[in-house]
Amino acid sequence: MILEALVTTTDADGGLHLAPMGPWVTDDFTRFTLRPFPTSNTYQNLVRRPEGVLHVTDDVLLLARAAVGQLPEAPPARPAECVSGFVLEDCCRYFEFVVRSADASGPRVRLEAEVVRAGRVRDFFGFNRAKHAVVEAAILATRLHLIPLAEVAVEFAKLRVIVGKTGGPAEHRAMEMLETKLREAEGRR
Repeated sequence: MILEALVTTTDADGGLHLAPMGPWVTDDFTRFTLRPFPTSNTYQNLVRRPEGVLHVTDDVLLLARAAVGQLPEAPPARPAECVSGFVLEDCCRYFEFVVRSADASGPRVRLEAEVVRAGRVRDFFGFNRAKHAVVEAAILATRLHLIPLAEVAVEFAKLRVIVGKTGGPAEHRAMEMLETKLREAEGRR
């Protein structure tokens, strides 16, 4: 199963790098497969230091900001306990991991990771249609260069209705930010 999550890695200067990722996870969360693009900062960081932290969160505003590169600053984090990395202070669960193998033969690298420590920070909010809609919109926003913008705009309109009916302030802010990103892309074409 693919889990939409946030991954922290350590950049070349030892600082926190945050990226949304959708790894394939095992049911028991002892292993997972990351599939970053070889040009991504996350991949470069994991080549340099093959360890990091996978976070389960319901903070869709943070996920959306990370997806489109609009994080004003790194979110609050603390050092991980078993790996050289960072645990987000506001997540539901986290999984410190070590990359055990890599296959770079395809367009996306396959990194097989083993969980070496798991922890819980707070309860998961629960299922909410607006949160899911923002996640879908954030994924689409990362593909504006791959999918015709008119198709993305149609999907955004559907997702906006869900956010309007069921979202709170964070979901509305996230959707507005993603819609701005789409308008900017449309203005460049």
